[in-house]
Amino acid sequence: MKQLYFILTIFVACISYGQSNIKGIVTDGYQPVAGATVSLEIPNYITATDGDGAYLLEDVPAGNHTLTISYIGFKTVTKQLSVTPGKELTVITTLKEDDKALEEVVITGTMKEVSRSDSPIPVEIITPKLFRKNPTASLFEAVGMINGVMPQLNCNVCNTGDIHINGMEGPYTMILIDGMPIVSALSTVYGLSGIPNSIVERIEVVKGPASSLYGSEAMGGLINVITKSPSKAPTVSADYFFTSWGELSADAAVKINAGKASSLLGINYFNYNVKADKNNDNFTDVTQQNRISIFNKWSFERKENRLASIAARYVYEDRWGGEMQWTKQFRGSDSIYGESIYTKRAELIGLYQLPFTEKIFTQFSYNWHNQNSWYGTTPYMATQQVGFLQTYWDKQFGENHTFLLGAALRYTRYDDNTPATASADGTENRPQNTPLPGIFVQDEWTLNDKHKLLGGYRFDYDRNHGGVHSPRVAYKFSPDVQNTFRASFGTGFRVVNLFTEDHAALTGARQVVITESLKPERSYNGNLNYVWKFPAKPFILNLDVTAFYSYFTNKIVGDFDTDPTKIIYANLNGHAISQGISVNTDLQFNFPLKLMAGISYIDVFRIENTLGESQRIQQLHAPKWSGNFIATYSLPNNYSVDVTGNWYGPMRLPIQPNDYRPEYSPWYCTANIQFTKKMDYGLEIYCGFKNIFDFVPRYSLMRPFDPFNKDADNPVSNPNGYTFDTAYNYASLQGRRVFLGMRYNLGI
Repeated sequence: MKQLYFILTIFVACISYGQSNIKGIVTDGYQPVAGATVSLEIPNYITATDGDGAYLLEDVPAGNHTLTISYIGFKTVTKQLSVTPGKELTVITTLKEDDKALEEVVITGTMKEVSRSDSPIPVEIITPKLFRKNPTASLFEAVGMINGVMPQLNCNVCNTGDIHINGMEGPYTMILIDGMPIVSALSTVYGLSGIPNSIVERIEVVKGPASSLYGSEAMGGLINVITKSPSKAPTVSADYFFTSWGELSADAAVKINAGKASSLLGINYFNYNVKADKNNDNFTDVTQQNRISIFNKWSFERKENRLASIAARYVYEDRWGGEMQWTKQFRGSDSIYGESIYTKRAELIGLYQLPFTEKIFTQFSYNWHNQNSWYGTTPYMATQQVGFLQTYWDKQFGENHTFLLGAALRYTRYDDNTPATASADGTENRPQNTPLPGIFVQDEWTLNDKHKLLGGYRFDYDRNHGGVHSPRVAYKFSPDVQNTFRASFGTGFRVVNLFTEDHAALTGARQVVITESLKPERSYNGNLNYVWKFPAKPFILNLDVTAFYSYFTNKIVGDFDTDPTKIIYANLNGHAISQGISVNTDLQFNFPLKLMAGISYIDVFRIENTLGESQRIQQLHAPKWSGNFIATYSLPNNYSVDVTGNWYGPMRLPIQPNDYRPEYSPWYCTANIQFTKKMDYGLEIYCGFKNIFDFVPRYSLMRPFDPFNKDADNPVSNPNGYTFDTAYNYASLQGRRVFLGMRYNLGI
């Protein structure tokens, strides 16, 4: 027995002598990083850093090993280590921020992956890391953190909105999901309202016409929501918060691996069911909402790394706003006013790289949108289906030419209960069926390391309007790594599709009138962009300046002024102009403070020719001055503070004759502050205040006591002839509110 004990002791000692421990600390240069994944290339040697950024890998076999350290938002670090038997190894690692704002790979500008700094088309980016600094329940609100992009509420009762880029209205903004024009016309506002934040990789914004690649509706700019690849997404992620106003937002995603396929399932739920009337007009300040969105994306491993993915999304929303006494039994009645919208929406998106030597891709999408709405006593029942198919060939010719050739077909079927889909005599329903085939070509020519030239052309054919030509040219000059100049010119067009939800939302108070057969709109745009990167010892400064000019013909204009009870639509007899300049700055200090700020000057107006005279009319809801700001300061022990906000100058609003409300809104600012504590293993707790200055518009609804205009014609009680109006709106009626939330990310 003593001999056996001696042999076992010697055996254990030999094993112990052939092993060692690896310990270390992970920081970001200022403070410990908790929850970072630390692993070796051999199985079962994986751990995570604790709250002090420390980790320990025990009983590591002797020899050469590869240590990998990764954390979301930072660049992955790999180190080659030599483990000596019986000797503990200590490793200190500093992670560098994966600065998406500087070298992010973008695809929207040219329909192919290039680094942002190499793209001849200026592309602005918002990442989940950025919009987590001000948690929102939808991407519709989150894109407001981009300078020059304004989520605009158009109705004080139902809170319907659209997204303005450089002051242009929502119909001029195209919204893509993974490069597919899945969101358009009727469903624009819902495209960003129900996407789970947890499945978003980044959002890319191109300002100015992009019809040469994306066709109709990309007149003022486009927003492309890039979803995460299932293979690269966190295993589990979640974000939950609620506010003192009673809003509740829950967002979660999980990754599932199944052989050569991987899946990302995301769910978003938002609920607001607290009636608030802080301005005492007997109307809800914010619509009551109940929304759920489910998203599922699959990607597949294929030979030679060819791409294949498919994704689906379903959205259901029930929202209403109106008099405080309103319940669903009054839906459509003329006794108690309410605006109620039921929405059902389904989407399918796919990408498949053909099994050829050449890089040929096929993309497809389909969406079905059903809306059941009542605006007071005015019903709006609509169904829209959009199918899209696109195939393109990506070819490299030599070292200097990157060529793109493609064909696309979009088919839209639209039906509603308005005159838009009725016969001339109104006796027969005639849904709109709109095929829109197109072909496009693009060549990106690298002249040398400093000069790059891009040319593109697209031809679309509409059976009602004929052929539409959309050329584009762009030039980039980079004399050195610190300076980049870009110049571009492009055209855009929009096929007539007037009856969208943002117009119908106003019909509760105004009648829509079309005075002529509308023609497709055209735009011509020029951009000049300059980027300066200035690295210094105490800080790193990035400056991005863009000047733009857009000229519109056949612009479809809504006349709010001629008759306060109507919106009269017609093609403009004249032209419209959007011009301005925007400046973005990014300042990173050598201590844990980062500042981002932007300012835009935008002048949007139209020149209207009437009876031989020209009249200059300022665009509604387009402030000349606007800006944003973001400040982040990291504190010891994994605490951080984020201050974010937007400010706007006066914007013209729709008023009635002899209106007591001012025609222009005041200067105002909405600011937010958030405090965050990073816990162990990817857990974060955050809280803060939204709208800390408690700004709300002074004026909102006109004659809320008579929403059905039953007494509007009474000259004694209403000498000025005012009518109930919901369109005088420029900011949310929500005041200051507290929020508290939790985030969680588990591994990659």
